[in-house]
Amino acid sequence: MRAATRLLASVKPGQYLEIGSPTGLTGLRTHPTPRSTLLYLYNSTLDKLKQIPESSVYRQSTEALTRHRMKIIEEVKPEGWDAWMEKVQMQVADNPDAFKIKKTSGGVSVVPPRYQSIDARKKAAEWDGEKHGSFPEGIRSQRERRPIVKAMRGNEDYTPEKVFSEVKVDPEPQLTADVISDLESRIGAGLIEEVIQVAEGEHKLVDEMIKSKVWEPLEEPSPEGQWSYFERGTHTSTQHP
Repeated sequence: MRAATRLLASVKPGQYLEIGSPTGLTGLRTHPTPRSTLLYLYNSTLDKLKQIPESSVYRQSTEALTRHRMKIIEEVKPEGWDAWMEKVQMQVADNPDAFKIKKTSGGVSVVPPRYQSIDARKKAAEWDGEKHGSFPEGIRSQRERRPIVKAMRGNEDYTPEKVFSEVKVDPEPQLTADVISDLESRIGAGLIEEVIQVAEGEHKLVDEMIKSKVWEPLEEPSPEGQWSYFERGTHTSTQHP
């Protein structure tokens, strides 16, 4: 099945799927970070489910499926993952304001720096009519400019290096095409991108289920025998004598 739906997807040298390439399903592109995305969604969903009583059939079934799929994803780790994660954690520690942190019981998920768009940068650079100070004539080196810049901004902790340097995060290590194919086969729910869509949907659905308190009894009990038609052995036999 996967071979047919991935016919249009490009494969990088080394058998990696080309990020953003067609998957063969209309409107669905190859996901850039399937592993970290699924781990975050699964852990976050499990955290939300804790708000629902353990006796709830919805919680029991959703937890079972989520834990099963999460275990499959956790068992597969791309080469260089641990080193990459360690480096990212160091960058977060050095530049916490540049990252969006999402915490779950399974750990911390890190969203890369939120860079401004080109239009936003241009807008920020436009003169708003406010008068700004200027450097004393003759000052050239960065070391000599720093005290003046601090005074102009009124911030003793300000350093030009920190403001104008961008935090560059290395791309997340990718899973090979063969590994992704194996994951898709083990999960048995279509392409990994489809699995992500289902996980995103469940992640949102939990909120609605909690809001509606679906585990509570119905305000009006269902009539006796309402569901008996759907029980085993109640349908008309199709076997011929």
